[in-house]
Amino acid sequence: MQEDDAMMMAINETAGMIVETAIRNALEYLHNLELRQKMALEEPPLCREKEQSYVIRNIKWTSCEEFTVNKGIKQIEDYISTWEVHESWLHCTDFLREDELEFCKRYHYKTRWSLPTCRKPIPRAIACVYFIIEISKIKPCTFPVEVFFFLESNRLEHRPGKTRFREKWLKDIIESKNNLMESILF
Repeated sequence: MQEDDAMMMAINETAGMIVETAIRNALEYLHNLELRQKMALEEPPLCREKEQSYVIRNIKWTSCEEFTVNKGIKQIEDYISTWEVHESWLHCTDFLREDELEFCKRYHYKTRWSLPTCRKPIPRAIACVYFIIEISKIKPCTFPVEVFFFLESNRLEHRPGKTRFREKWLKDIIESKNNLMESILF
């Protein structure tokens, strides 16, 4: 009986140490994650292209607890305003749906882009950029939302502050749609 009690005490002591270590590691991980996110917002990355340096622009995204669907649209519009696109491009952003996942909620948005002209005020084709704003259920609610986007003709996931948006991407989508329409004979 004393051996059983001693064994139980040893097991409880070992379990307690394991739990303490797990909690300490989790807190350290969250602290480091928060520091990395703060550094990413304070110092935008520099890129080199054709011997010109530029800053990949981003905005300060809202925290998970302050997020609303309308605030998502406003922040996407604010982020799009940092893109280097010609002023003749017009766009419109709409909320599509909300997905409930095990560890997060995802809010889907679509931004439609067109290039109307005086000769063709109603464009034959548009290009879409899809945004997903992710609200974590496991990270502290004071952390910023996660955002990523992709273009309709591509599966490559882009992240604000990591990718420089190219106007050429929109032109390529519209050009490929126009080429397809020209090849179809009615």
